[in-house]
Amino acid sequence: MTERTSILSRMFLVFGLLLLIPCVLAFQLVRINYLEGEELRLLWSKQAIDSIPIPAQRGNIYDANGTLLATNAANYLIALDPKVKDASGKSVTQEQINQLAVTLAKQTNQSPSYFKKRISEAPSHSQYIILAKNLSPVSRDAVRELDIKGVIIEESFSRKYTFGSLAAHSLGFVNHNMDGKTGLEAYYDTELKGENGVQQVRRDPRNQISAYVGAPKKLPENGHSIHTTIDSYIQAILEDELKKGVEKHLAEYGTGIIIDPKTGAIKAMANYPTYDPNYPGSNENENRRNFAISDMVEPGSTFKLVTAIAAVEQNKVDFNEIFETPESGEVEIHGLTLRDHDPLGNMTFQEVIQKSSNVATAEIAMRLKPEVFYQYARNLGFGAETNIDLSGEVAGILNKPYDWSLVSLPWMSHGYEVLATPLQVTQAYAAFANEGMLMRPYLVDKIEDQNGNVVLDNTPVEIRRVARKKTLQKILPIFESVVTDSGTGEWAQIDGLRIAGKTGTAKKVYQGRYSNKYLASFVGFFPTEDPKYVCLIMLNEPKTSGYGGYTAGPIFRETAKRIAGLDGDIQRSMSPQEEPELITKAPSLIGIGKEESEEILKKFEIPYTIEGKSGYVVSQTIEPGSPLPGKDKIILTLSETYLPVDSSKVKEGFAEVPELRGMSMRQATTILAELGLDVKSYRSGTVERQFPKAGDMMRLGSSVTIRGKAKSLELVAMEDRD
Repeated sequence: MTERTSILSRMFLVFGLLLLIPCVLAFQLVRINYLEGEELRLLWSKQAIDSIPIPAQRGNIYDANGTLLATNAANYLIALDPKVKDASGKSVTQEQINQLAVTLAKQTNQSPSYFKKRISEAPSHSQYIILAKNLSPVSRDAVRELDIKGVIIEESFSRKYTFGSLAAHSLGFVNHNMDGKTGLEAYYDTELKGENGVQQVRRDPRNQISAYVGAPKKLPENGHSIHTTIDSYIQAILEDELKKGVEKHLAEYGTGIIIDPKTGAIKAMANYPTYDPNYPGSNENENRRNFAISDMVEPGSTFKLVTAIAAVEQNKVDFNEIFETPESGEVEIHGLTLRDHDPLGNMTFQEVIQKSSNVATAEIAMRLKPEVFYQYARNLGFGAETNIDLSGEVAGILNKPYDWSLVSLPWMSHGYEVLATPLQVTQAYAAFANEGMLMRPYLVDKIEDQNGNVVLDNTPVEIRRVARKKTLQKILPIFESVVTDSGTGEWAQIDGLRIAGKTGTAKKVYQGRYSNKYLASFVGFFPTEDPKYVCLIMLNEPKTSGYGGYTAGPIFRETAKRIAGLDGDIQRSMSPQEEPELITKAPSLIGIGKEESEEILKKFEIPYTIEGKSGYVVSQTIEPGSPLPGKDKIILTLSETYLPVDSSKVKEGFAEVPELRGMSMRQATTILAELGLDVKSYRSGTVERQFPKAGDMMRLGSSVTIRGKAKSLELVAMEDRD
């Protein structure tokens, strides 16, 4: 083969290959367009079509009066795509950027330079520069009026709690995905969320989506709305008074519950400190806990309701019986010492409850069989969940009798060796107020869909009868006598309004031993003749005093007084105060100064004689609350040596120590707390010694040590007093 032939062969080969390429392309075009075109177009359509969710609106939450408590608020994100061109082919100009920066600055707390910097420092290829988040509809409209082509406005929704922290622990809160995390938001999350819709869209090779004509769409089903039993007015009152009480008594926290005893409907539930569910992450985790249902505590003497009901119904106590307690106020049971807050002497059954004697209550309880006492406690709801419609409830602990020790029954009789939630205690007293019928507490009255149709209508649920009506009618006057001048609940009294209830004070366990830290409480219902409200107030570790009557009682009083002002029926039932009634009973003057006592006695024209020159009243000859027939004279005995100084000579931040000797430990503690002084007390009974001495100046918050006369080798700061 010549060289010329070789060259021509190679040329023909190359030329043939070049002709083959268009033939292959032509064949592919025919195959794609005609032979397999329909299948390939269908495959492309499937790959380019996608679906995106259409979010459902979360349902609203209302109070019992139809007031909106929780809803959804629209939030807007503003971004910029500087690459977008307008109809004339121009990109976003610097003048438009300046206008946008100035407008956003007016709607936020940032300066115009902040937004200009974000745009200038963005990567050169960026087509999505986020400038601001969580803007209001007003801000959105201001930006939209600029009519800048490259501005991107995205809408989203967040949960809005219209009254901030009001009923925060009942309502709960949601996370960033609008999922309920606590409270009603969590318990009814499925009902509130609804069902998202679906929108079909087309996705291009750059992963950008766009709608197209005829695309199928499934509309969302918005969440149901919840109508609660919460009364916003009562809720606000409870929160306000609880806050004042916690701050006044320097407590770690406080809990309050108000319930309708006839239905079990929760009218208010509060904890303080609280949090704002609009910004749940801005507070301590502890503040978000609902102590009313998640805290297990030893209830103290509020648990004496169980002992009273069981003893009366089982005929283990005679109302005329006299219970003798030792002069020391303490008794030994199976090697353990049980004490009263003060030596109380001989008492009737009514006085045992009225003055809250632990010693006498234990004696009564030990007449009962353990399994009988246990059954009454279970009947009243202790040791089992209340099944309230809130997440996070605990059942408490009520051990069965075969797990009890020899001292379990006497100690349980006044609220130890049993753990209960504040809601369980409230539920038990609600059963007492409801003539023995225990009701399930609940927070949601009804649930409606987006069209207003009722999909769930809660009706009151009766659980069981805890005791016979006759039994409760017998003990009702006893618990009503607690809230009198002679009872431990004297600070809960309201003129003209009949109240029945019980105080409670329980020592707290610290490092496996009972400490001198207390849980103080008061629970009661009103009006006694036709109970409409049961209210519990509980303070954890109050610093001013451990007595439930002194700390929780006044919070109950102020709360009940304000609620009564809102309730026309209670207003009409409250008996008007008649002037003669004010002078027919002896006032309580123990612990009051000489001049103030004289002023009170003169005002009501009560004859009196004062023994001593100055100080506080340490005793009076006529028992407080006793009738004053004719012109009986009251003889007051003063603490003699206490000489009050001119208030102008007391330095700011200091207080003068009063004469405390001769007073009861309770009276001394009350007086020191009013002065802003702390107290360390030893033994019990009446005060025999004090340090510092009367007349000394002490800085506010300092401790005054007092020692009682009763023979006791142990520190008794405030022993199990209610």
